[in-house]
Amino acid sequence: MAARRALHFVFKVGNRFQTARFYRDVLGMKVQAGLECSGVISARCNLHLMVHLLLFSRPYDGKWSKTMVGFGPEDDHFVAELTYNYGIGDYKLGNDFMGITLASSQAVSNARKLEWPLTEVAEGVFETEAPGGYKFYLQNCSLPQSDPVLKVTLAVSDLHKSLNYWCDLLGMKIYEKDEEKQRALLGYADNQCKLELQGVKGAVDHAAAFGRIAFSCPQKELPDVEDLMKRENQKILTPLVSLDTPGKATVQVVILADPDGHEICFVGDEAFRELSKVDPEGSKLLDDVSVISTFVSPWA
Repeated sequence: MAARRALHFVFKVGNRFQTARFYRDVLGMKVQAGLECSGVISARCNLHLMVHLLLFSRPYDGKWSKTMVGFGPEDDHFVAELTYNYGIGDYKLGNDFMGITLASSQAVSNARKLEWPLTEVAEGVFETEAPGGYKFYLQNCSLPQSDPVLKVTLAVSDLHKSLNYWCDLLGMKIYEKDEEKQRALLGYADNQCKLELQGVKGAVDHAAAFGRIAFSCPQKELPDVEDLMKRENQKILTPLVSLDTPGKATVQVVILADPDGHEICFVGDEAFRELSKVDPEGSKLLDDVSVISTFVSPWA
């Protein structure tokens, strides 16, 4: 399954610009793309817009914007997708998302310089929070690899059941497993961001702030993924669908949910690479408060 890639995690944010300050000024990420489109939907944002409209229909104000941030292009970096719904100042957190861990002494230095709250939870490891309460763990070191983002940690109610799902059905490799601590580290390749599953007591609560993790795979594998989930009676939130982008590649998408309801998006890798190129105007769009889109909310 080495051809499969971890792409991004979706966050709903209540203060778009404070959030952008955290990711850029504290973590040191850069804007990869900004979806402050106006008028007709542009080709570069059509894919993400269509995926959002496809997935969510819970009513908010109807205006939204989205920003992709990371340490490099999504081609070879795990990035964060920040979705802001105008008029929504905060979201109730559940216990589903337990944090993102990254290795960056520069991020620790930035946080100290900006007096962003840090708590040392282990030797050389600092806990901090993005606006909205999303936890990040900063390792005070810099590893010789292209992407400092090491892992995303999600809560699970039954580790064994979750491992069967993520490994046996989705083909992830187990890198670490600790039965006593009820945790496991999974991934598709050594040089990719990993998925950590952490057992919790009781049910996993997604509340209003629930996010989504995205992966890509060769397009030819998507029908097999969907068929396997059907045979195993697993939840498919959105059956395999093709999303057309005028003048560009057509991307296929299937949306799943694991045993605890974590939303999982699989997209065809070949077309996604074409449509997820870095937008040189992304940072400018993010900073330009006069640019306001009036699209239907992606978290509808």
